[in-house]
Amino acid sequence: MASGRGSWRSNTTAALVLAAFLAGSALVAPARSLPAPALFRETWIDGTAAGEPETQVQAIDGDTFVIRQSVKTNFEAPFLYLLFGQDRILLVDTGAENGVLRPTVDRVIGEWLAAHHRGQLPLIVAHSHSHGDHIAGDAAFRERPNTTVIGLKPADVASFFGMKNWPQSIAIFDLGGRALSIIPTPGHQAAHIMIYDPRTQILLSGDALYPGRLYVPVNHMDEERASIDRLAAFAATHPIRAALGAHIEMTRTPGRDYVQQALAHPDEHRLELSPGSIGALQNGLKAPLEREWHGQVHDDFIVYPVPPRPQ
Repeated sequence: MASGRGSWRSNTTAALVLAAFLAGSALVAPARSLPAPALFRETWIDGTAAGEPETQVQAIDGDTFVIRQSVKTNFEAPFLYLLFGQDRILLVDTGAENGVLRPTVDRVIGEWLAAHHRGQLPLIVAHSHSHGDHIAGDAAFRERPNTTVIGLKPADVASFFGMKNWPQSIAIFDLGGRALSIIPTPGHQAAHIMIYDPRTQILLSGDALYPGRLYVPVNHMDEERASIDRLAAFAATHPIRAALGAHIEMTRTPGRDYVQQALAHPDEHRLELSPGSIGALQNGLKAPLEREWHGQVHDDFIVYPVPPRPQ
């Protein structure tokens, strides 16, 4: 498989997950909240159009861009995030195998620099985490001038952002007039982070929270619980309009996902999740989830324990 996520998968739909869950676990009801605001004008490419492009770009504002890799190139269809400040640019993730993301990133950067009458700015390449579907394009960016690609281990991430106490520390990374909060959230993977942007009030939540199957190795479930508890405490003191994750795996029907590794996503769930989803996930993680393969189905995501694995 191209990614750590893919290596955990079987051909299980949400219905089968729910059946297994009801057979051996108690469902924790998700917290109810208002839906997140719609942030995007266009429907995301979803594999249903014959002539679908390999990437799609949509802007949240003039300095914040979201890039999706087509599901036709890789079933993971990840989302990448490009944020501009006055002094530097941040790219979060580089895509999955078979994706060619650098030309799209370079085009958006070039257009932004031209529109703002700026010369070159340094590009920092970070990762939501180090699974293969988020780092496959790293090599292309290591060759790019004026670009720094952050390492893939927790120590690399902590060192770059100046975190003295991983994972309890929250670092501030200033792009120049745009100070981002870097929040360590290990569990799904050891180097997982979330990024909060106070300007847009958007939380970039990676693979720890998105409309889909939230895979957590059972031997790292306690780390996941602790991470989401810290996230909930952060959210209690910071306004969040929406959480934007790295994938979409759910349909618009509450609790229903796609067949795993599906190459088309008709009737796809919105990317945006409400801030209430943080509380729903926190409450859900309080259940005894260490039994493998018993998924916990919520309207907008499925908590999906998987076999133990090293980090």
